[in-house]
Formats: sequence, C-alpha cells, structure tokens
Amino acid sequence: MTVAELVDLRSDTVTRPTAGMREAMVAAEVGDDVYGDDPTVNALEAEVAALFGHEAALFAPSGSMANQIALQLVVPPGDELLCDADAHVVTYEIGAAAAYGGISSRTWSAVGADIDPEVVARMIRPDGYFAVPTRAIAVEQTHNRGGGGVIPLATLRELRGVADDAGVALHCDGARIWHAHVADGVPLTEYGRLFDTLSVCLSKGLGAPVGSLVVGSAEKIERARMIRKRMGGGMRQAGILAAAGRYALAHHVDRLAEDHARAARLAEAVAPFGVLATTVRTNLVPLDLTKHVLDARALAAAAREEGVLISVLGPRTARLVTHLDLDDEAVTRASNVLARVLAA
Repeated sequence: MTVAELVDLRSDTVTRPTAGMREAMVAAEVGDDVYGDDPTVNALEAEVAALFGHEAALFAPSGSMANQIALQLVVPPGDELLCDADAHVVTYEIGAAAAYGGISSRTWSAVGADIDPEVVARMIRPDGYFAVPTRAIAVEQTHNRGGGGVIPLATLRELRGVADDAGVALHCDGARIWHAHVADGVPLTEYGRLFDTLSVCLSKGLGAPVGSLVVGSAEKIERARMIRKRMGGGMRQAGILAAAGRYALAHHVDRLAEDHARAARLAEAVAPFGVLATTVRTNLVPLDLTKHVLDARALAAAAREEGVLISVLGPRTARLVTHLDLDDEAVTRASNVLARVLAA
C-alpha cells in the first residue's frame, strides 16, 4: 500500500505542504534571520504578534523550542513552574525545562482542560526560607493528552487572576490554540491578553511543514532571540519556512472547523464500542481501551493492516487526529475500518 493510499490519523503534524503553500515558499523573499534581515520572517513575526495583541513574536524551528524559550523568559534557573501532569512541557519535551533552563517543575493531577483555579492557587509557593518559589503557571490550549479539550475562557480569566494575585507569570502552550479559537469563537486577542507568553504552532493543524512562534512583550522577545541562538535555533534564510506559515495563517485557520466535524464523525463510529474517552471538541479523538479486548498496540496493528494509521499513547490508550490531508472519503474509510476492527 502506498503512502497516498493510507489514512494517517496519527497526528496533524503528518501533513504535506499544499500546492499553494509550496508556491509561496518558492517565491519567498529571504535574508539572514540571525541578523534580523529576513523580510518574510519579520512579516510573519509581526503578523502573529498582532493576532494576539502582543508587541512582538519570534520564529522558532519547533514547538518544543518555542515553549522552552518562553519558560526561560518567565522562570529563572532553580525556580518553579506549575503545570498539569499531562502537560506537553513536562511530558513530551524530554526534560528540557530542567536540562536547558534549570527549571523545577511541580504538577497538579492530570485533568485535561478541566482545571480548577483554586487548586492551582493553593499550590503556589512564595519566596521563603529554603522553599522553591513559584514563578509561572503553564496551561495547554487545546490540551493534547486531554483529548483536544478547550479550556473555557472563564477558567483562563480566573487563572490570570490567580497569577496576578501571586505575582507570577502565566504561559500558554498554544500549539493548537487555533482550534480553540475556531471551536469556541474566542478572539485570538482575547487569549493573548491573558498570557505573559505564548507559544503557537504552525505545523499542527495549520499544515505548515515546520515552525512555531514565541509571543510576548518586545523586551521578552529581545531576550528570547538570545535564548533561541543559545539553543541552536538561529536560522539563516528562514523566510522559505516563514512563507509556509504565512500561507497557513491566511488559508488554513477557518477550515479547522472541517477537521472538527470529521473528528466528530470518527467519534460517532467508535462510540458504540465503549472506547471513546471524552467528548470530542476539536480534532483529537482519544480512545480508552481499558475495557476492550484489544489493547492499543493490537488495535493499531489491526487498523494498519487495513491502511489506517493511529497513535498509541499507552498500553490501553490510543488517539485519532484529523487534519488538512484527510477528506470526507478518507474519514469514511477510517470509520468503517475502526468499527470493523473494534467489533471483531
């Protein structure tokens, strides 16, 4: 079976640049971004900063690097970050906060998007004798391991109040914040005003081949530029990549509603088999196989045999993700395969 014949539900990072995106990349005006001379990168950074109502933004090669730059901006070495136990910054970034930033992390129980601000408030440690002081709180919008859940705006506003009362920063891992924006209709500027720093991804959902941005104040982004260079993220003629991001922002945000609808169709297909882990809000469909005869690896292997690829997140946890490269026909095929395999 060829790659083109597979229905790849593993992640929204598997997309390939569209024809229009490739044309934009070829035509991009470029310069040396380490010197600040790449006009396409500069335009992308200004555009994203404006979308979130912040002063500045910095283009980075990956979401993990963007997150870790942002965390180093708000948490000095040896001090503490609070986040949930399933947060990307402590689950999928290979201990980078500790390894690169010297940051100590403490977590609240994994609850996905269902955060209780009072629980977070009680965890904050002030400066004190031999205590590790809390300097920042991080949340994830949408929440990856929380099944693409969207943190309600009211909850985020409460967390902003908690952070202000304690004098700590609030960071958003906004890798899929575009999905939250489309799902709940919250303006990006509204999200932006709640956070001291954000990371936003162009290669999850929006279909760009690479790239994320750190968003914040002009002073923070000036510091971020030095941290990016220290981490090996300084790129030269990066406008070729930035052009893909600009194209994605212009053409691929509103269409995320299509991915949400297709995810809902997949959820309907698997729901009769008792494996749907949560209500599907965006483009992620989490599967809980605790009570099913198949474990996650067995399900993935059986689906692969019929041309459908899914992610294995744990022994009894799997995930389906809709994205730009999947049309209605592909989702119908995947739905039929998954229903057949789960029913066997």
